[in-house]
Amino acid sequence: MARHLITSALPYINGIKHLGNMVGSMLPADVYSRYLRQRGHDVLYICATDEHGTPAELAAKEQGIPVAEFCAQAHDAQKAVYDGFALAFDYFGRSSSEQNVEITQHFARRLNENGFIEERAIRQVYSPADGRFLPDRYVEGTCPHCGYDKARGDQCENCTRVLDPTDLINPRSAISGSTDLEVRETKHLFLLQSKLQHEVEEWVSRHEDDWPQLASSIARKWLNEGLHDRAITRDLDWGVPVPADTWPELAAEGKVFYVWFDAPIEYIGATKEWADLDPENRDWKSWWYDVDTDVRYTEFMAKDNVPFHTVMFPATELGVREPWKKVDYVKAFNWLTYYGGKFSTSQKRGVFTDQALDILPADYWRYFLIANAPESDDSSFTWEHFTATVNKDLADTLGNFVNRVLSFSKKRFGEEVPAGGEPGAAEAKLGEEIARLLAEYEQQMEALQFRKAAAALRALWSAGNSYLEEKAPWLEIKTDKDGAALTLRTAMNLIHLYAVVSEPFIPATSAAMRQAFALPSDTATWISADEARTLTALTPGIPFTVPPVLFAKLTDEDLENYKERFGGQPTV
Repeated sequence: MARHLITSALPYINGIKHLGNMVGSMLPADVYSRYLRQRGHDVLYICATDEHGTPAELAAKEQGIPVAEFCAQAHDAQKAVYDGFALAFDYFGRSSSEQNVEITQHFARRLNENGFIEERAIRQVYSPADGRFLPDRYVEGTCPHCGYDKARGDQCENCTRVLDPTDLINPRSAISGSTDLEVRETKHLFLLQSKLQHEVEEWVSRHEDDWPQLASSIARKWLNEGLHDRAITRDLDWGVPVPADTWPELAAEGKVFYVWFDAPIEYIGATKEWADLDPENRDWKSWWYDVDTDVRYTEFMAKDNVPFHTVMFPATELGVREPWKKVDYVKAFNWLTYYGGKFSTSQKRGVFTDQALDILPADYWRYFLIANAPESDDSSFTWEHFTATVNKDLADTLGNFVNRVLSFSKKRFGEEVPAGGEPGAAEAKLGEEIARLLAEYEQQMEALQFRKAAAALRALWSAGNSYLEEKAPWLEIKTDKDGAALTLRTAMNLIHLYAVVSEPFIPATSAAMRQAFALPSDTATWISADEARTLTALTPGIPFTVPPVLFAKLTDEDLENYKERFGGQPTV
């Protein structure tokens, strides 16, 4: 079996993330990782909090605590939410780790030795009121491209255009709000991406046909516009320090590396963090350095992160002239909107992940978000859509099937899987249908087509309901008790199959379905086509229990309460 290295975009440290952030990176990566593990692959799923940069400093300043303390608290708070969503990271690290500092500085030294870093004097915004140079995100103003009046000095959140602070109209300090800004000369390190343009183009051309169109088109757009040399240091108190052995003057001035330089390197750093916990049994370099072709590296991210991972980070890796593993497949997502408007961490618009878990358990959200993942285009979250999906797919199609099968069988045959007669034409037909749908589900999961995979999973659940309606054991038992027992035994085997194959989407519910049956040894990690055709995992006499309601149906009152709390339309 192949080895799969999986990373999702690092969630930034300044606050709990919204549902759009969850579905655009971490959740699909988790679903895919779980699926691959079930199929027997060796999987390493790595993520971390992205802790450097100006927003961390600003958030810490607002709370009146040191930035290191703020980041430690925020990391733990985010990790608690991700645990609540049952994200099965192999390791969830921190970009402020010693390991990331070490590897980032190594990359910088190697790039410098190879002639891809240059020290340049630039003119930068200085705030006399704050007594300091202002890094890009410390400057706010109006975007010259779209007119958004809260654009940052590095990127406009509204139109996603990359900016420099001096591009902004009516700039102001994000620290003090002062508009009394000057432009002074200072020195910074620049990554000479222009010298790496041809190499990056060749590398992208070897991969872009395999990537989703969203990822390849964004990478190609950046390359067609030409790669520009980019400053990779900032004037901040918090970040990976410029190494004094290579740039003593800049180190003395307190320069640190730009967050977008060190953050992608943290994928490697976090893997080393993971390995350092058990160095005798874990080898981080076997995943990242001079690796065999059996390692397949897949990245998950929203479209605004694509340029940095398909162009900027590969340029960095190419420039160090060392055999670091580069991404094989970039799974890019569009945006999940809130009633057509943008979710926004900074403006607290939309449903946030901690709020979601306060309302309903994780499996409700996991299924809805993946079933409506913004793959081909932006998709919109509405409470009406969420409620309808929960009720139709989870409560009625899956939950009701499990409850009525087990409840009816317990009432009429006791608390053991009934025996009944031999399978007939209806069971053979069902077996072929389940095998076909399972193959479709596998195909879509292998292709990382999550909405289509969810549709195939939903169809698997629906097939059980169709079989139950066709056989109608509540009527069958009046004339053919053995036939009714067979029907129920077959349906119970379907429940067990659902428990196994639904686990990537709804792990807690899958565990509850599996635990309903007291199998002496239930080690199934997947169901083969032949097993799906015969449905014989549960034999007569195995004890079972009726689990609590798997999914509660949401009422009109629930819908109105959600809309009243969060709004039925985006806040402007």
